[in-house]
Amino acid sequence: MADYDSPWKEALELYFPAFLALFFPDIHADIDWSRRHVFLDKELQALLPAGEGGRLYVDKLVKVWRKDGREAWVLIHVEVQTTREADFPGRMYRYNTRIAGGYNRNVVSLAVLADDDAGWRPDRYEAEVWGWAVRMAWPAVKLLDYAARRVELERSKNPFAHVVLAHLAALETQNDPQDRREWKFRLVRGLYERGFRKEDVRQLLRLIDWLVELPPALQADFERELDEYVEGQTMPYVTSFGREAMFRMIEDLLRAKFGDEATDLLPAIHELNDAEKYTELNQAIARATTLDEVRRACVAAGAPVPRRKKGGNGKRGSKT
Repeated sequence: MADYDSPWKEALELYFPAFLALFFPDIHADIDWSRRHVFLDKELQALLPAGEGGRLYVDKLVKVWRKDGREAWVLIHVEVQTTREADFPGRMYRYNTRIAGGYNRNVVSLAVLADDDAGWRPDRYEAEVWGWAVRMAWPAVKLLDYAARRVELERSKNPFAHVVLAHLAALETQNDPQDRREWKFRLVRGLYERGFRKEDVRQLLRLIDWLVELPPALQADFERELDEYVEGQTMPYVTSFGREAMFRMIEDLLRAKFGDEATDLLPAIHELNDAEKYTELNQAIARATTLDEVRRACVAAGAPVPRRKKGGNGKRGSKT
């Protein structure tokens, strides 16, 4: 089964305001975004089970501030399975009441149904025994409904719209890998055409690559096509594949000039994941005559390189 759980968790953390703006605009409009929202992962983990029956869930608890100054907690449930779940309403109710009771506050639950069953739309929980009754309702969105709004989503500058497009493409092309490759390229090309910030392009590229998985041969075709497309653009973006190639060039140059002594710098350099910084570092390494000079260039670029071991002189040793 495809891994929808992990990319959705990251997408929510990266683009929570955009998520609410797309799916729940009235809620988004009532939040004071000048105050930082906070993900309450520890509070959520303390009250909720790690998993029920091996199923995959995405549950995020977020503290926000309303425009009237009041604090509010938002519990988001994303159903990421491709089949309906009979106990979903009960789970929504249990999770909400556990958190509300544990922290003595109201919690607003929201549901995103990301499955492929168009008829499954749970939006409430009800129970009644001997005159006792309980009812809980929640705002819910169905991702399949957004398939009819594909053109609107493709034109959108809301980054979460492109996460939704990737998820829909993954659902619709499960049995057609060639069509999936074509959709994946269309999705990524759309990021450049919408004029997203460089960092958003990088993050969304990674999420799309995660959601829309391809067999190795088709992935290689996709990467070649994307690199050709990017080379023809005037925008200063480099794909994740291009950045990896630049890192390998730096690694080869470091090893050639300074030998294995330079390998302790590589993890920190790799973490930069920035084409512009890779270019600057490559030039600095080409000019450097000692490893200490390279180390200083790495620090200047923001790479958290380890300190040089005592006793070293920063030069490549010669054989005697």
